[in-house]
Formats: sequence, C-alpha cells, structure tokens
Amino acid sequence: MVRIVLLSGRFHIRVPDRAGRSAKVLRTIPENGCKVYSCSNDSVYDHKAWHEANANISQVEFPMLADPAAYLAKDLDIYEEADGRIDRGDFILDPEGKVVAYEVTSSNVGRNAEEILRRLQASQFVYEHGDRVCPANWHPGDETIKKDISVVGKL
Repeated sequence: MVRIVLLSGRFHIRVPDRAGRSAKVLRTIPENGCKVYSCSNDSVYDHKAWHEANANISQVEFPMLADPAAYLAKDLDIYEEADGRIDRGDFILDPEGKVVAYEVTSSNVGRNAEEILRRLQASQFVYEHGDRVCPANWHPGDETIKKDISVVGKL
C-alpha cells in the first residue's frame, strides 16, 4: 500500500482555491488503497477554523496534521529557516516508508492534483510489478516497458 503525504506552508490566499480543486481528485486516492495526509506548520486550531469557515477547505476529507515546529518539513529539507516558510511538497511513500516519488515547488507555484494521482498510480504499479517501467504520461491501463537491458535504444 502506497501512502501520500502532502505538505504545505501556512494557510494563505491560494490555499482555499487549491484545496477545493484538489479535494475532488484526492478524494479518489483512498479508493486506490492509499492514505492521504495534509500537513502544515499551522496549529490544529488554525486547521479547524479554516475547515469550518471556508467552503473549499471544508471539502478536505483527509487528516490535516499540525506541525507548528516544522519537524517534518525540516526532515524533508523543504523548510526555509530564514523566514520560517515551507516549500510546497508532495511525497509518495511505499509500504516500507521509502519515498518513491516527490515534487517540491516554491510556495507561490500551484500543484496539479491529477498529476499527483497519476504519479501515485504509477508508483503503485511499479511497486507491484518490479520488472516493469511506467513511461512518461502513463495512466492505468496504458502499456508499460519491461525493465530489461534488451530494450535499451529500441524505444
């Protein structure tokens, strides 16, 4: 079972828009046998207030973890010490807890929930089929590539 961990910095003007757009897609991740967690350095009280006050944030159905000391962001090397800012990051972990895919963007660059889901599905596929490779833009049901030296230079 692959899990996904989403990290974001403090709630600001773009978060409600992103959360509303992402919630619809990310809602399907548990159907794929995965757990979703959102984590920020906001307090649990900030999360609760945003969830109750904002229609987009209220669509978020997965746990919102509070990490005011930014321990997780520091461990993942996405914490900007100078201003206490956390870069946006999406981390996909395999069942053993190994990070198998991640994307980190500056705090002012939005993310694509459909691409997160696609990377998650590809990560699950290669975890279950270690001898296969998912090519660029792969989606479930698409052809994969056998991980074999004989295909080098033939694609």
